[in-house]
Amino acid sequence: MTSPLDIVPGASAAAAGGAEHVEEPVAYDAILLASFGGPEGQDDVIPFLRNVTRGRGIPDERLEEVAHHYRAFGGVSPINAQNRQLKLALEAELAARGVDLPVLWGNRNWDPYLRDALTEAHEKGYRSLIAIATSAFSSYSSCRQYREDFAIALDETGLAGEITIDKVRQFFDHPGFVTPFIEGLEAALAAFVEETPQLDLTSEVEVLFTTHSIPTADAERSGPSSRGFGAEGAYAAQHKAVAEVVMAAAAGAADVPWQLVYQSRSGPPSQPWLEPDINDAIEELPGRGVKAVVIVPLGFVSDHMEVLWDLDNEALTSCAEQGLRAVRIPTPGVDPAYVSGLIDLVLERVNGTPTAERPALTSLGPWYDVCRPGCCENVRLGFKPALAGIAP
Repeated sequence: MTSPLDIVPGASAAAAGGAEHVEEPVAYDAILLASFGGPEGQDDVIPFLRNVTRGRGIPDERLEEVAHHYRAFGGVSPINAQNRQLKLALEAELAARGVDLPVLWGNRNWDPYLRDALTEAHEKGYRSLIAIATSAFSSYSSCRQYREDFAIALDETGLAGEITIDKVRQFFDHPGFVTPFIEGLEAALAAFVEETPQLDLTSEVEVLFTTHSIPTADAERSGPSSRGFGAEGAYAAQHKAVAEVVMAAAAGAADVPWQLVYQSRSGPPSQPWLEPDINDAIEELPGRGVKAVVIVPLGFVSDHMEVLWDLDNEALTSCAEQGLRAVRIPTPGVDPAYVSGLIDLVLERVNGTPTAERPALTSLGPWYDVCRPGCCENVRLGFKPALAGIAP
């Protein structure tokens, strides 16, 4: 019989009541590393893209327009190799701290799938999982869709009621995630100055913080509506808040102009998405006297395809066409600060760390352990069952 306090489906007993921050210790059996997934050969590309766009009725000929990004790299997305490295790094960090928690890995869109990870968990006797999704910010695609896919995977495997899944908070402003960007920006600006001492950082350099564009209707619904984030929702607010932290903390960046830009939009032209596009923003910079650009891939945790193609290919080409010196700084990847920070997030939940003791570099955090009702709705699809949050 379901307790009236069990208002968060599929959650641990500590999280089932729906508290914003769970301050009760939980003895988890394993960590579930959840990611997007990607093809690992030319024959995988179209089936993978069918998975990504499932339910949208996109014909294969249109999928081929995106497939050429992967085909240029032999049909192999770097994301799976990066997640293998991240899994190993997490395991090493856990061992170094003497924490006995195995790490399982499952993807939303390609092998190994989330259902495979849950089957493995069940076979090994793991019943209480804490999930890390490889996405730091709040939106449908970067948070709620993972939570929906957890619910789908439990249903597909028939393990609902046998396995519980909690999820670490969105970590956009955790020091472990932010520090690599601060260090990367410092290094880029220092290199500009060393190469061209007369370069004026306050008028001839611009920092472009870039993230994945999303439909404006989805952006507006990102995060809980009660927070009043406005037309671009928590998604844009979080990025802007973190960008301000990076600019304030990076040596030499205090007076350098910056802006938040977007990339990788995939919707029809008739559908409004967040703007400006990074390439449009780059085109305008020479007219303002800008000579050098630092691209900060703030919305991404690793150098996957949308970084390698959309930034290292398209955006850097746009910079070259405009006569701009440009550098794209690294994503966190397996940076020790990032890996350590992810384990810190897990241990917050293991230890039931009080909210006041949880690190957050912006006034928006620490973000919620349990997503709030109505958070990050997909306007086109509506609400589907999701774990780690209060319905809908």
